[in-house]
Formats: sequence, structure tokens, C-alpha cells
Amino acid sequence: MNTLQNFSKGIIKENPVLVLVLGTCPTLATSTNVTNALGMGAAATAVLLCSNIVISALRKVIPDKVRIPCYIVLIAGFVTMVQMLVKAFAPALDASLGIYLPLIVVNCIILGRAEMFANKNKVLDSAVDALGMGVGFTLALVLMATIREVFGNGSFMGLPIPVLSDNRISILTMAPGGFFVFGLLIAAMNKFAVHKPKKKDFGCADCPSAEGCGKASCEAGKEAAVND
Repeated sequence: MNTLQNFSKGIIKENPVLVLVLGTCPTLATSTNVTNALGMGAAATAVLLCSNIVISALRKVIPDKVRIPCYIVLIAGFVTMVQMLVKAFAPALDASLGIYLPLIVVNCIILGRAEMFANKNKVLDSAVDALGMGVGFTLALVLMATIREVFGNGSFMGLPIPVLSDNRISILTMAPGGFFVFGLLIAAMNKFAVHKPKKKDFGCADCPSAEGCGKASCEAGKEAAVND
């Protein structure tokens, strides 16, 4: 996998929100408006990038038995730094994100990439992977937030939109509307994504025991399944 493929997989093929279905809690909670979505996406991407780089650099030093606690400590340190920066330079955003900003520590996207990728790859590859996953997470958040804010609140980034501001679909800004939009986007991704899983043939050709059973039981089972 080259650098471009490593980066782009997090946007479409392995989008953490719409394909891997990770980070659902902050996605639903912070996608009520675009400003919050951008802030959460940027914060998570910064933490993901820093943690992937450090974990990859220390992958041969961290003992395997305590790697998860070590990852959490490192991630918590970066989350604390990001939270302090947000409090200092964007207090309104910090107030809007609330508890979901410190909860980045237990975001399964960040811990998952640390365990599945940074722990096994070089620093540069881990950094590119983190950027791709972060961009994919942010795009999914912004897309959800745009739909929910425009149609649910009649505004975009807090600016009212004529006509729509007087005809709001308020349920879209609530939890049921969030799940509804989330489901629609996942369905759209499954329908139109370029990379789709290939259907596997479970016939005799793919069965490791086909030679031992003489293929008779396989064929009988297949015929019975078709008849049913």
C-alpha cells in the first residue's frame, strides 16, 4: 500500500464512522451543527496524529502485556493538551463540546488505530494513516452536521438560511433525527462506495475438506439449501 492509498482508505474504503461504525457516540452528539463537528473533528485528528506517531516510535519499547494501558496514558496526555488549548483559544467551542472533548481519550477510533496500525508500522506510515482516518472522521461529522443543521435548525454555521429558518424539521437536531441521518449516510455509503466486499462462494471449490468427503456431502448440502 503506497502513501496515497494509506491516506485515502480512511476517507472512503475504511471510513471510521460510515464503514467501520466507530466513534458513534461523539458523532451523534456533536453533529448538531457544523461548528461543533469541525471542532470535534480537528481535536480528534490532532490527538490521533500525535498518539499514532508516538506509539509507532515506541512500539518496540512498550511491553506487549501492558500496551493497552500505555496507549491510554499517552492518548490521555494528548487529549489533556488539546483540551487546554481549546479552553484557552476557543472557550465557546469548549463549552459547546462539553464532556465529549475529554472523552476523546476513550474514542475507539484512536485506540483502534493505535492497536491495529501504529503498533505494527513505521512512524511515517502511522502518521499518514492517522491523517486519513482523521479527515474521514471529520468529513463524516461535517456531512451529518450539515444535513441536521440546515434542515433541522434552518442555518449553516449559525447563519440563518432564508425559507428554511421558518420551516425547520426540529427532530433532526434531536437524538432520533441523528440516528435517522446516520443510518441514511451508512446506507448511501454501502450503496455507492467504490470498494465493496466481494461475495464469497461457499461451494466445494472453497472448502478445505472437499477432497476428504468426495464432494458428495457438499453438493447434497448445497442442493438442500437451494430447495429450502
